[in-house]
Amino acid sequence: MNSNVFELGKRIVLPLLVLVLIIAGWSALSSHVEQFPTPSETYDVAKEVFADPFYINNEDDKGIGWQILNSLERVFGGFALAILVGVPLGLLIGMSKNAFIALNPFIQILKPVSPLAWLPLLLFVFKDINLTAITTIFITSIWPIIINTALGVRSVSEDYLNVAKVLQLTPFEKVFQIILPVAVPFIFTGMRLSLGIAWLVIVAAEMLTGGIGIGFWIWDEYNNLNYHSIIIGIAIVGVIGLILDAIMGLIADFFDYRKRGRA
Repeated sequence: MNSNVFELGKRIVLPLLVLVLIIAGWSALSSHVEQFPTPSETYDVAKEVFADPFYINNEDDKGIGWQILNSLERVFGGFALAILVGVPLGLLIGMSKNAFIALNPFIQILKPVSPLAWLPLLLFVFKDINLTAITTIFITSIWPIIINTALGVRSVSEDYLNVAKVLQLTPFEKVFQIILPVAVPFIFTGMRLSLGIAWLVIVAAEMLTGGIGIGFWIWDEYNNLNYHSIIIGIAIVGVIGLILDAIMGLIADFFDYRKRGRA
């Protein structure tokens, strides 16, 4: 009991100590950089920003709540496409050596390409802000899903595959009865990484494409010299990223038979 209380105390106190250090450093920076927002000033502006997060003045002037929802809509659109394409492709690469040989060079070439490199071309193709952002997220977030799914397939024990041969399972039966149960934890790990990348990409995409969204809101506040709002936007992006990662972590743990077995 005492050890649990001590552990809980550490989880509360240690992050608070780091927060104090961050605020102290922030205060020191604001005292040395002219017009840099102080923590107290930023807090006051944050109260105004969140006082009415869902106001609508016009199509280009909406509250922070709408900005976040629009960004999340694009993120989950691109993320869903990455799952629909990435999981089957990962299964194929993991199960077929020829598919791996054929596709792996292109995966390694395209994987490190920055989302900012895709944006101009996709904007030229689609001429639509939403489709451009969703497609950019899809292209840049699909790789962890493909790679981790293939890794999960390769982690299947050879004994299980031999059983499948003895039972003369069809390819579909082999996938759903033998491979997927083992590969699912790897797939969800890839999805967790993919969602993190998707949320990272949307900010940069919206800064360049414009429209409604948290990335565009941050850039618009910069153009209006509202530096307090930029810090607030950074905090919002970080907190939502933390929440998304925590949710995906819980889902991944739920489907991870290895952790359930230890529990």
